[in-house]
Amino acid sequence: MARDKERRKPAREGDKRRVMKKKTSVLITENIQWIDYKDVNLLRRFMSERAKIRSRRVTGNTQQQQRQVAHAIRIAREMALLPYSIRQVTQRSKGGRRDRGDREPRESRESRDAPTPQPTEGPPTASDGAPETIDAPEGVTIGALDDATIDAEATE
Repeated sequence: MARDKERRKPAREGDKRRVMKKKTSVLITENIQWIDYKDVNLLRRFMSERAKIRSRRVTGNTQQQQRQVAHAIRIAREMALLPYSIRQVTQRSKGGRRDRGDREPRESRESRDAPTPQPTEGPPTASDGAPETIDAPEGVTIGALDDATIDAEATE
């Protein structure tokens, strides 16, 4: 009570605080006595876009009204009339927060910092110098094939 009187005092010249006007509840303005859990349109007015219950400070409800609203929303959620949460899909850009222009793209930094691989000569060989053989199931070809071999196998 004392705080309410302090808020209503006129502001002095040096006082920069704003006097907050008390919000009026939707329930009072529309003269609603009973909050029904089946009245989804009314309950949605007390929920945020992400399906969170709005606070008393935002809605202007009294303590009793806020308890009734919260209880009705919980029942409506359990009865699947209202969602517990709303699925939000956010699309993020590929580079994240790299739109400032003061840095180079990640791909060019990685290629600059990474050592360049040295090419090896010829196919891998066993220790005796013979080409390495790999056991493969029947009908499976391993390795690179030229176009003529692929065409010959396709006609078979």
